[in-house]
Amino acid sequence: MPWHLPEDLAHFKELTLGSPVIMGRKTWDSLPPRFRPLPGRRNIVITRQEEWNAPGAEVAHTVTSALELAAASAVLLDHDAADLDSNEHAETVWVIGGAEIFASVLESADRLEVTEIHETFEGDTLAPERGDGWMLVATDPSDGWHTSATNLRYRFLRYENQRAQQR
Repeated sequence: MPWHLPEDLAHFKELTLGSPVIMGRKTWDSLPPRFRPLPGRRNIVITRQEEWNAPGAEVAHTVTSALELAAASAVLLDHDAADLDSNEHAETVWVIGGAEIFASVLESADRLEVTEIHETFEGDTLAPERGDGWMLVATDPSDGWHTSATNLRYRFLRYENQRAQQR
């Protein structure tokens, strides 16, 4: 990422801690080695490379198999969890990148957690377009922008997939 936004990293950790995270191999590789695997989360990495492996990563070769692995862990955690908060958290599966994987799950996702940064950056990768059916349901702050310790202006947006809720 061409920016440093510590508040976004803290928000990401708060959202995903205790839940399975699915990512592509390039996203895994982009994580600083000291954060691989992401602690407190089941790390499922999708790769086309048959022989690829990494300590702390579970390998899947398709998005479907990654989602099946994550769903299996949610069921196991649901039966083993001691409190309701853990049960609710265990049922959430997070897809954290990259763009190709986002695009493949976008229509079936229930919600999107988006950090909007009030800045323009140069880059070669963009998130896929949301398309129709997504409704903005929460903004933090509710009006305006936060200012980070790095002087970037940002806000957190939550969208819900209206089509997914009709299923």
